[in-house]
Amino acid sequence: MTSLNTESKIKLFALANSLAENQLDKVERDFQVDLGRKAPLQAKRREYYLQFDSRFRLEAQLMAEHYEVFYCLERSIRSLVVQLMLEKYGDNWWLEKVDEEIRKNVEKNIHREEDSGFTIRSEEKIDYTTFGELTQIVTKNWTAFETLFKRGQRAFQRITNNLNQLRGPIAHCCALADDEVVRLELTVKDWFRLME
Repeated sequence: MTSLNTESKIKLFALANSLAENQLDKVERDFQVDLGRKAPLQAKRREYYLQFDSRFRLEAQLMAEHYEVFYCLERSIRSLVVQLMLEKYGDNWWLEKVDEEIRKNVEKNIHREEDSGFTIRSEEKIDYTTFGELTQIVTKNWTAFETLFKRGQRAFQRITNNLNQLRGPIAHCCALADDEVVRLELTVKDWFRLME
């Protein structure tokens, strides 16, 4: 058996690496997951970005992770509410099971957005509710949710109240204190425990 020279070894290594990268690309694509093997994508920076105070740019990088977690959590909660309300009460659940005050507030938010001339955020009315209103919808229609949230309504309310408190700084561009970062992580874990 002949031994490979250095150049051949490098070529084989490069080929093996290319094949491995190709397979990892396929896994990421097929399972819609980021394995964290690429350098973080830099957002397209406009020339004005560097004019912002470096302290704010650093805070933004740190807060981006918390925003991403909360975005996924809130979107999944909204989706879950729609799904369970539809299953329990049918197509007219919004008109029949959501308090008039919440519906009026949603309509006001929709009209304000339409009047702005900006692209509307969603076709779904649930996306125009506040997080507190979302909690009220669940609480007032608990029978649609009680089999999912096995730990009970009080646990649900406590956890969603905590999430709503934690949402404030994230949604309003304030840095989370270290203790609140820990509290966010624990509260998100509590959310998933509600369904165990």
